[in-house]
Amino acid sequence: CAMDWQVLTRELSLYLENQVRVGFFGSGVGLSLVLGFGVAYACYYLNSIAKKPQLVASNDRFCRFLEEYCPVVTETYYPTIWCWEGRVQTLLRPFITSRPQVQYRNELIKTADGGQISLDWFDNNDSSYYPDASTRPTVLLLPGLTGTSRESYILHMIHQSETLGYRCVVFNNRGIAGEELLTPRTYCAANTEDLEAVIHHVHSLHPSAPFMAAGVSMGGMLLLNYLGKTGRDTPLMAAAIFSAGWNVFESVESLEKPLNWLLFNYYLTTCLQSSISRHRQMLEKLFDMDLVMKARTVREFDKQFTSVMFGYRSIDDYYEDASPCRKLKSVGIPVLCLNSVDDVFSPAHAIPVETAKQNANVALVLTSCGGHIGFLEGIWPRKCTYMDRVFKQFVQAVFEHGNKIFSM
Repeated sequence: CAMDWQVLTRELSLYLENQVRVGFFGSGVGLSLVLGFGVAYACYYLNSIAKKPQLVASNDRFCRFLEEYCPVVTETYYPTIWCWEGRVQTLLRPFITSRPQVQYRNELIKTADGGQISLDWFDNNDSSYYPDASTRPTVLLLPGLTGTSRESYILHMIHQSETLGYRCVVFNNRGIAGEELLTPRTYCAANTEDLEAVIHHVHSLHPSAPFMAAGVSMGGMLLLNYLGKTGRDTPLMAAAIFSAGWNVFESVESLEKPLNWLLFNYYLTTCLQSSISRHRQMLEKLFDMDLVMKARTVREFDKQFTSVMFGYRSIDDYYEDASPCRKLKSVGIPVLCLNSVDDVFSPAHAIPVETAKQNANVALVLTSCGGHIGFLEGIWPRKCTYMDRVFKQFVQAVFEHGNKIFSM
């Protein structure tokens, strides 16, 4: 996926050879201008855009483990040369990246309050590396705020896991994967009850199988909040977190800036409203749905709906409880967290670098570009992203060499 200087210059040369003619503008001036601009842009890209990520970890053994078995976190990340800016990467990724074909087996499990959760399994029964299903490594995947098992980034994680012989199960939050709401309750980043039920269920089905989890965006926040609550008391061996919003106060403030509201906030709010609209008859028992559907920002939606549903006295109380930065110090298993410092959903100044340095179980990988769940790389980033490579290498490292970090 990554490209080095030779690849960059070769691509530039081929482009100029095929697209630019000496007669451009009737003389060689046009060619000189294009060449000059190309060289200047290449120099700027290599000096200011393409950089090695910052690896933040206080545990030397964890660092050495990552350097040996997950070397992608120490290598230069070359964002796609024509769309490296964070907002652009965030907007384009869903349209550019491919959607690998995945055949799921759906399972509905009941919850203690009478609700139901939809799980999508990729059993990988054709695995040649792990033909015994009872010991086949299992990865639990948590999508983002309104995401399901059909998101392209989830499909790519499953594709990567399939090549390694692993089994995957996707935890779809209540009410968004086509199943009916049986109770007037959905989900939020702070309440970990459903996640705890899913982890217990999956582990009980395959108690001898190595087990870890990966969460994206809100899924990563939920997973971190769960790990902060349980410490070492979890069947998970390790976890990978991608583009988590560390401080919800800072995230919503960033998303309420005019350009970010226009590009992301309003659309995300409409997605949240759409996800609950088909359950309106059930939810109207507890909520003024007309008021909820008038929300124009995520903050307004959370104030009228999410914080009320989960019994918080105010939206500030909810946002404080939902912020993983407040629980990071209590995480008790190895966790790798990937963020881009140009992610408007999780501003750089809100990433808990100092707190991470105080927990030997935590490693942060911070790229200079990548946006929110973007991390596009290569000239035409249809398939593999930097995030996909981090996921694949870390999951494989944990399942195949994890004993070298579990004694930390």
